[in-house]
Amino acid sequence: MQPIRTAGGFYFSQMTVNKASRTIVEQIALLKTRGMLMKDEQQATFYLNHINYFRLKGYWWDMQADRVNHIFAQNSYFEDVISRYHFDRQLRLILFDAIEFIEIALRTKLIYHLSQAYGGLWYLNDNLVTDKIKHQDCVVDLQTEFSRTGEGFAKEFRRKHPADNPDVWILFEIATFGTLSKIYGNLKPQLMQKSLIAHEFGLNSINDLSSWLAAISYLRNVIAHHSQIFGRDILKRPALPRNPRNQWLQFGVTSVQEKKPFIVISTMVYLCNAINPNNEIKNKLLALFNSNQDIPIYKLGFFNNWQYELLWR
Repeated sequence: MQPIRTAGGFYFSQMTVNKASRTIVEQIALLKTRGMLMKDEQQATFYLNHINYFRLKGYWWDMQADRVNHIFAQNSYFEDVISRYHFDRQLRLILFDAIEFIEIALRTKLIYHLSQAYGGLWYLNDNLVTDKIKHQDCVVDLQTEFSRTGEGFAKEFRRKHPADNPDVWILFEIATFGTLSKIYGNLKPQLMQKSLIAHEFGLNSINDLSSWLAAISYLRNVIAHHSQIFGRDILKRPALPRNPRNQWLQFGVTSVQEKKPFIVISTMVYLCNAINPNNEIKNKLLALFNSNQDIPIYKLGFFNNWQYELLWR
């Protein structure tokens, strides 16, 4: 058999030996032979009918005593897997609220400070950026999305001004967090407005803010795809800030914490506090942890006396 070439340039052989699809009954039987305990097999059937076996696998992976033969450790319960799954879902919802909070503030600050200095079409000015190719890519993405969005304000602008570029306060309403993060990161470091935005987010370093936004953008994409946060290693890690203006992490961060969600979540709490000290993001996270004390949150990086940090008190 000849390999199949996909649009992305990857090759898949038709000779690959795939596993046979298992019924729900067979999935439960397999788990039980591997040592998974179930208090309510009917309830397990319900969940496996609605949540893919492979998706749940990520929540029981660390429960295995033998990861080669997939044998579970003693007292590994399917119900604990489901508790982890629900905890992770609630965590994603809270973090998505935090990301919305940060995204709207970032969008507002970019629009206001740069427009005050350079006008409503400043996003077209490549003299404000470091990398002109990246800048052009962002502009094309923004213009393409604006031309096809069904938002009422965009349709009205296109009808009234078919040959004009929209002002940034109109255009940026359709910009994603990732695009906003790239735009900020690509602004020239000597721009006063770039430093001002970092300062308003409680940071003295524009590089720190750029790093934090990139890491939060990565986590946002994970959340938007409903992917697992529990136990995940973070591929895009935020820089540890130099001389932050507000309460940060005084006890330091271990190398394990740096690669876990803890550090990104901490940056989000910090930024939300800078935007509005009375926000409820931290309280919602603490309430979630307190109501799920059987969940091993150290797998998220919450250890090393984290609860005594001023940022988390």
